[in-house]
Order: sequence, then C-alpha cells, then structure tokens
Amino acid sequence: MNWEIIGKATQFIAEEMGISLKRSALSPNIRERMDHSCAVLDEEGRIVAQAEHIPVHLGSFKIGAKNIIDYMNENNIILKDNEMLVTNDPYISGTHLNDVTFMAPVYNKNKLFCYVINKAHNVDVGGPVFGSLNPGAVNIYQEGMIIPPVRGSGDIIKFIISNFKDPDTALGDLNAQMAANRTGIKRIKEILYKYNENDIKNSWDELIYHSRELSLNAISKWPSGEYESEDFLEGNDDLIKLKLKLFINKNGIKADFSGTNKQVNYPLNAVLGVTFSSVSFSIRSAINQEIPTNDGFYSIIDLMVPKGSLLNPERPHPVSGGNVETTQRVADTVLLAMSRFLKEIPAASSGTMMNIMLGGENNGKYWSYYETIGGGNGARFNSNGESGIHSNMTNTLNTPIEIAEREYPVFFTAYKLRRGSGGSGHYNGGDGIIRSFYVKNQTYISVIADRFKVKPWGLHGGSPGKNGIIYIISSGRKKRMPGKFSFKLKANDEVIIKTPGGGGYGNR
Repeated sequence: MNWEIIGKATQFIAEEMGISLKRSALSPNIRERMDHSCAVLDEEGRIVAQAEHIPVHLGSFKIGAKNIIDYMNENNIILKDNEMLVTNDPYISGTHLNDVTFMAPVYNKNKLFCYVINKAHNVDVGGPVFGSLNPGAVNIYQEGMIIPPVRGSGDIIKFIISNFKDPDTALGDLNAQMAANRTGIKRIKEILYKYNENDIKNSWDELIYHSRELSLNAISKWPSGEYESEDFLEGNDDLIKLKLKLFINKNGIKADFSGTNKQVNYPLNAVLGVTFSSVSFSIRSAINQEIPTNDGFYSIIDLMVPKGSLLNPERPHPVSGGNVETTQRVADTVLLAMSRFLKEIPAASSGTMMNIMLGGENNGKYWSYYETIGGGNGARFNSNGESGIHSNMTNTLNTPIEIAEREYPVFFTAYKLRRGSGGSGHYNGGDGIIRSFYVKNQTYISVIADRFKVKPWGLHGGSPGKNGIIYIISSGRKKRMPGKFSFKLKANDEVIIKTPGGGGYGNR
C-alpha cells in the first residue's frame, strides 16, 4: 500500500472541509476572508493532515486537540456517532474566544477511528464590545461568552447564539462549521470503504514519521547553536518585552522564552497554543522544501515558556489580542533569531493584524463587523517586500468593499497603498495600506493593533518600516488615536487607517 496516496487523500479531505465551510458560512469574515481552518486527527489527537488555512489556528490544533481529548477523558465525555463537541475556551482550545472549535468523531464498525476538527473566527461571541475583541478587558470574562467543551446539541446551540449580538449570522456560521465536519466524516468513511483500516492507520503513522524525518533532515543543514533575539509589544502605557533563546541542533529546536514579560492585565496575553503556532509557523516558513505539515513536523519543536508569563498566562487573564497581535510579535522574534544564521529570513513585516471591530444598531437589529487589514512585507535578501498583503500569522483575504457596503452601514472613502511606508535599503520593504470609511449611523468601534510606537525592524542595515496610524474625523476635527481603543462614532464620522510598512534589507 502506497502511504503517500492515503496521505494526500487525507490532506484533500481537510481542504474540502474548508471549502464547505467557506461556501456555506454567512459572515463575510468567513465567507470572504476565509478566517477558518480545518484538520484531520487520529484517535489519539495527533494532527494527520491540515489544510493551508490560518497559521495561528493550525499550530494551535497541536495543543488544543490534546487539551480537548484530555478534558473529555477527565469529564467522561464520550462522543457518539453523529455527535460533535463545541468549545471556544482559549485555555483549552488554544486561541481566543472568537475562534469557535467543533470536533467530531469518525466511527468505523462502532469503533472510534479518528476525529475531524475545524476552527472559525465568529465575528461576535458576546461581551461588552461589538466584535468581542475588547481592548479594555482585564479578564477573560470581559471578552465574551466562554463555551467549555460540550456536546453541540440543538439546545446548546440555542444557548450560545442567545449570547451573541448577531444571532442569525452566528447560527449560519456555526451550522457551516458543523457541515464542514460532516463533509470530513463522509470523505473519511469513503477511504475506509476503499482501504483496510489498519492500512490507513499504518499509512498515517508513516506520513507522520516521514514528515518528522524530512524536518530533522532540513534543520540538520542549519548551524547548531544558541541564537538570541528580543522584540516589543505596545502595552497601555509601556512596552512589553519578548525575549527568546533559540537552540538549534540535529535533534530538534527549542524555543526558550524565559526572559519574556510576565502576564498582563489587558488582552495581549497569548495562550500556549498561540505561542506554539507562532514558533512553528516561523520554523516551517524557514524550511525551504515541501514537507507535510502534521504532527511529525510539530514534534521537532519544544517550547520553554514559564507559567504565568505573557506567552503562557493563567486563567482568567484576557487573551483576545494575544491571538492576533502577540502572535505576530512572537513570529517576529523567532524570525529575528533565525536571521542570525539564515540570509533568507526577511526583514520584519508590518507586525500587526490591525484588528478593526465595528457594530451598532441598523434597521432594528444589531450588527457586528470584523476585519484585519494587511500591511507591507519585509524586504528579502534578493527582492523588495510585497505591498498591501496579510503576512505571517494571518493568511486571510480582505473584505471586498462592495460586500462590506452591502452588508453594513459603512461607506469607504479610500483603499490604496500607503506609498513610501516601507523601510529603505538595498531592497525596500513593502508598503502598507490606507483604508478609510465613514459610518452612516452611530457606530461603536474598537481597535487592537500594534507597531504604533515600535517600528518594524530592518535587517543588515535596512531601515525600519513606518509605524501604523489611525485618525478619526468627527465634526470637522481630526484626532489621532492610539493602537488600542474603543470609541463611539457619530453618523458621518470618518476613520482613516494607515498600516505599517515592512522593514528594508541591506544597506542602500
């Protein structure tokens, strides 16, 4: 039996799950931006195959799946055929509350064979702000509704959507997630019909082993040693340090974040699933060859992250921004360490997802809008950085202006590149984006963004990219805003967003 055939088939199942989710979701965030991820797990929770979706989601499955299975065992939860488990608890599933996770078992002859899992960013999961990413949260309870791992029965789904501000859209997205898992179950049973169960399990074992061996072979070509780096996030009134020692040897990679800031009382903490996602993304990106990304690759990475630190916080510290901003800075810190020995590592990209949350009342109903806005990529050793693109831990698309204006009471006044925002060098960093709009009704806006004070770094003599900027024009007055805030907009107020550019590479 050729294990590669079964391996590829399993990978395509994860991809098809994602297509199903995207096509049947209601929110533009999933339907247009594709803010979702899917994977196939074996019965132990190891990642067998994943689709090429969102980096911050995908790595978190490594941590989250084990946590969920452990929780099920500890609480005597046994999922039957046609049942699904739902959760969004960041301290279990591994990201933040907006990422609702559905996991379903696949049975063969009344015996558990494997699991399918997906995670999607639901635009609003309750809490005091529209979009649920609350810049002012001091604990997780101020970020939205916490769903522990429970069976996703009809009554549970009703309870969940009763706590979300836009229940109709939420129900459509949750149904799309469940449908995606059903697609995965159907396709795996088709493989089971075609091949022997033991052959499939042996093929999966070989696939994981092969991935690990390829990964170890790839990093064996890197110079062994200890490499250090540090970078900073922007807190409420201070800078938050991320400190890394990266150990490279032929047996694997260890990322030691012992020198990183302690956990904070605002939503920049990153649960361990997010930290692992960022580290694994950076290492996977630096491996310049085709390797199936599964538990075999993930097994070469070891983390040392003290409990109670920014990158491994304790409940109930808030974590919504950790998933979207701290994750970017972890990637920057790991890439910076690897730039000490790999010339292919680019300068820093924009370094922020520039999270924009809007909401209010329109035609007697609440609405919530969420999107991330791209920026400039860092320049490389052989070319300029790309402009106006989502980079590193986000792999989403933009929300087309036509869709946003049709769905929500907003009108866009600009969407263009921010010329000259990339850092200069022998190769220039990519430019950021200018995206501006005015609101037609009273609207609440919340923003969680970064790189407003600390610029995206250049490499080998290249200049840093420009900082991010946000203005609000209200009653003819233009006000410059910080990187994290909530504000009530009046009808016809305009918001102007300028995202950072990437750093330059090399001396001019």
